[in-house]
Amino acid sequence: MALIRKKRIFYILIIFTLIFAIYASRIGWIQYKAAFKAVTASGQTINELAVRQREEGIELDSGRGQFSDRNGVLMTGITRWEPVLFPVAKLPNEKTLDTLASMLGTSRDKLQSTWSTLRVPYVWPYKEALTKNVNGKEERSSSTQGFELMPYVYRYPEEESGRQWLGFTSQRPDVILKLRSQNKQNENYSLSMQVGAAGLEKTFDNFLRGIGGTRAYYTVDGQKRPLTGIGIRVKGANNRYYPLTIQTTINNEIQGDLEQLAEKMGLKEGAIVVLDAKQGDVVAMVSRPFYDPYHVNMEDGSWSNKAVKAAVPGSIFKVVIAAAALEEQVTNPNEVFHCSGHYGKYGLSCWKNGGHGDISLSEGFAKSCNIVFATLGERLSVESINRTAHKLGLSRLNGWHADVFLDGEALSQIDQEEAGRIFYDTSKADGGTLAQTAIGQRDVLMTPLQAANLVVTLLNNGVVYSPRLVSTIHFKDGSTLANLPIQSYLFREGRIQPETANMLLGWMRQVVTDGTGRTLSSAKWPLAGKSGTAQVVKDGEHRNNQWFIGYGPVGKPKYAVAVLSQNRPVNSNHQAIQIFRGTMNILEQHEQKK
Repeated sequence: MALIRKKRIFYILIIFTLIFAIYASRIGWIQYKAAFKAVTASGQTINELAVRQREEGIELDSGRGQFSDRNGVLMTGITRWEPVLFPVAKLPNEKTLDTLASMLGTSRDKLQSTWSTLRVPYVWPYKEALTKNVNGKEERSSSTQGFELMPYVYRYPEEESGRQWLGFTSQRPDVILKLRSQNKQNENYSLSMQVGAAGLEKTFDNFLRGIGGTRAYYTVDGQKRPLTGIGIRVKGANNRYYPLTIQTTINNEIQGDLEQLAEKMGLKEGAIVVLDAKQGDVVAMVSRPFYDPYHVNMEDGSWSNKAVKAAVPGSIFKVVIAAAALEEQVTNPNEVFHCSGHYGKYGLSCWKNGGHGDISLSEGFAKSCNIVFATLGERLSVESINRTAHKLGLSRLNGWHADVFLDGEALSQIDQEEAGRIFYDTSKADGGTLAQTAIGQRDVLMTPLQAANLVVTLLNNGVVYSPRLVSTIHFKDGSTLANLPIQSYLFREGRIQPETANMLLGWMRQVVTDGTGRTLSSAKWPLAGKSGTAQVVKDGEHRNNQWFIGYGPVGKPKYAVAVLSQNRPVNSNHQAIQIFRGTMNILEQHEQKK
């Protein structure tokens, strides 16, 4: 009996041992799966999170792709050495705190109060003493535990600018959740990740997200005491191809100089657009008022790009009416009109008291005679004006676009762009509508980008180009992912005749030599253009939109420029002409440097 009892006990032990082994194996498998395989909402495994609990980290670089200008100069991703405080259980002694406080431009009490309450690493907000540009090879270290100088990457310069075309990023959890649901590869995206919210940041967001950022970790124990000998560890993605760099058509130096010009000239609301005369690429685009990409006020509208927003054009639209009248043969260059100062109907009058008297078509263009153009407007039809405007690229989006791009989606480079308008309701157009449209009033709307591109179209014998802001997308190693080629269009309406374009360019020269732009005759370059003053109402008060569009230098045009100064007081000096002159002088200086 004793032997049988021992055998039973032996078998029971074996069974319990097997059950325990199976249970232990199961627990081990679950822990392995959870720690190394299962990914949390933050994009990390539980094991990684456990390690992170013992590491106080700060993101030095988000890993987002960058933008460069046409010469390869980076316009985003500014690296500066910044003082970083890490949470630690015990602060340095008073002598060390005094030294650090002096370096940081603060008091010991403030430093001690801030540091002792930290739960996450903190970049000290003091720029003067410690901020420096770095070349990527410089190294700095600190002997003080919990205090380090780190190469911190800022997305934008910390100042307001007129680069609304570049845009800004923001945290959009709704966008991240949508991206996660669309593709399993996006499951690792953190809900706090910055995504493009406007401008090029938004239109090229798919190519800018990168594959992970760079973080610095300060290793501590469970009581936040630094672990001796470990110090700072830096972790980041190491990939040959990412992040990408998107090369724009912008000249960063010219952009900066024009932003300073806008500030100096007191431009409060409006835009300056500079296009390459040969192909319409955007060389510079300034929008006022300026905005701060770090502190965007969605209500005040400063983040909105005035350069692509439609405004009443006034007399610069006479370029279109002159082209239509010549193309439709309702006049000829030698026709003489009589301007008494009043049109006699529709309440229209000429800006010049007493009128211009007998005046030819070319003189009427140079001196911006309303009577001449109201007369031409009534001779034309709604269809002929629309047709010519469409030939010149107006009343439609101008910016570069592709129906299908690399990711299979449509791509429009220029965010916020508006198409403008010629007629609001063609069915109700009468003689008064045509006369008022002919002087750029009534329903007519045009963007500064369209206005500058109109000049490019004339300079290229009627060929309409689509302005680019981006020319190339590069991999990290410098190789090319994609070229965004120059685009030109032949619309169903056709193109204006080269003879018409050349005649209008000659008349634009007369504007400067013998017309409303005579003050430009002393500029560094020989210039040509067309002025415009549009009557508008803002907040119940009568105001003027002041325009000037043109090109230079005459003979060998390099740039087409449009300037808009919006909502100016009635009878104020023509600010747009002055800014046009300053813009062309800046462009001439840059050409001299080449």
